[in-house]
Amino acid sequence: MQQRPINPWTWQDAFGFSQAIEVSGQDRLLICSGQTSVDENGAPVHEGDMSAQVGKALDNLEEVLKQAGMTLANAVRINIYTTDVNALLSAVGVWQGRLSQAGCKPASTLLGVASLAFPALMVELEAIAVA
Repeated sequence: MQQRPINPWTWQDAFGFSQAIEVSGQDRLLICSGQTSVDENGAPVHEGDMSAQVGKALDNLEEVLKQAGMTLANAVRINIYTTDVNALLSAVGVWQGRLSQAGCKPASTLLGVASLAFPALMVELEAIAVA
């Protein structure tokens, strides 16, 4: 499988995403449900702590990918839903660091939303991965 970033500009580099990813030669496509800051029983954790919620949502996404034989490097699209855009942007280092370390620079969209599945949740990550 080959991935080719399509970036007519450079401004997105500061935010750790690509405008588009062209994928060819893939055998598998994995469409992931949104991952949040919940424990193994589905109970929300880290209420009020955006950085910790982002970290736990990434942990959960990585576990889903692992079960499919993939890693964050396979993610070509990650949509981010948050109830607090400013708090999320202040925690940008948490997700950018993890994605960068994994070699992941996905196409991405950040959306501010009124609420998520549980009131304590502040962020949800939805991914598409290819292998």
